[in-house]
Amino acid sequence: MTRHEEIQEKMRRIRALLQAKGLKGVLLKRQANFSWLTAGGINLIGIATEMGGTSLLITEKAMYVITSNIEAARMIEEEEVEKLGYVVKTFPWHEDQEAAIAKELVGGGPLGCDVPYPNSVPVAEDVVRLRFSFTSGEIERYRWLGEKVARAAEETMLDTRRGEKECEVIGRLSAKLWKDRIDPIGVMGAADDRIGRFRHSIPMERSIDRIFMLSVNARKGGLVVCLTRFVHFGTVPAGLQAQYEATVYVDCVLMAHTRPGTPAREVFQKGIEAYRDRGFPEEWKLHHQGGPIGYQSRDYRTHFGTPDLVQENQPFCWNPSITGTKSEDTILATSHGPEIITPPILYPTLSMEVAGIRFVRPALLEREA
Repeated sequence: MTRHEEIQEKMRRIRALLQAKGLKGVLLKRQANFSWLTAGGINLIGIATEMGGTSLLITEKAMYVITSNIEAARMIEEEEVEKLGYVVKTFPWHEDQEAAIAKELVGGGPLGCDVPYPNSVPVAEDVVRLRFSFTSGEIERYRWLGEKVARAAEETMLDTRRGEKECEVIGRLSAKLWKDRIDPIGVMGAADDRIGRFRHSIPMERSIDRIFMLSVNARKGGLVVCLTRFVHFGTVPAGLQAQYEATVYVDCVLMAHTRPGTPAREVFQKGIEAYRDRGFPEEWKLHHQGGPIGYQSRDYRTHFGTPDLVQENQPFCWNPSITGTKSEDTILATSHGPEIITPPILYPTLSMEVAGIRFVRPALLEREA
């Protein structure tokens, strides 16, 4: 699939939304939607921002980029938006003309927008759902990204030293990712007791003694993958090993049941049952269990009331945890079963069979004390 073909498929989805909602156009301001609708373009300025520096306006017959004169040149020269079929509408940076331009282009008809916007119809969740099912072009880029991030994370952990600070490890990972212009948009790094004390253990200056956990959400061209890896200095205690394998089992149950057409809440329920089966019936209450990923760290966090079905070629990342251990990798839900996008590459592995599917997962990396 070429970039143009991918964009045309996505335009078909957007225009079906216009028709279903009775809209004359939709204004997309979130950076995730820009990347999605340009097949990998980047309109952000700060990597931690939700909004991009330019907007897209899609009508029944045309595609526009609306931007200030500051961003216009880069949009045309580096993002090649005109070659992709977009018409660029530019206004001076000191005059906020976006709303007026959008109104003129849609002819005063109803306008949808992916953020709160004056006189617009909210369509944020509708657009997110249009992104769920990946095209073949996205899948190809996603596999590349998953391999790159998994390798960078595992290389980082193989080089991690006892006594090193949590933030030092995350700094080295970030440097590896940036070599390929991959943004580390969410990182966690916890040493020893911090792993069990805080489910969201942001990296601090704690020195590593026995065990370290690294988690990362990494993004390129809008696409996001996520994974977690552990390193242990000295022989892994039998209790910790058993608990880690129980956590991996819950993750495998969740992945095995992430099948196209299945309600996401049913997959969630299978995970809760897996916790109980392994003797940890209350642990799921201490942290969310994950959900679909893709152009955000999670499109939603799955729970009992989640209305969505798993889509064909939809990425998911479950993140079950039992206090002190966690299991997390990105998968693609397909009719042939889950495809692991961030597989173990340099790490030792453990395997287990769940629901007739053989999984190969990262083991606890054991290093000399």
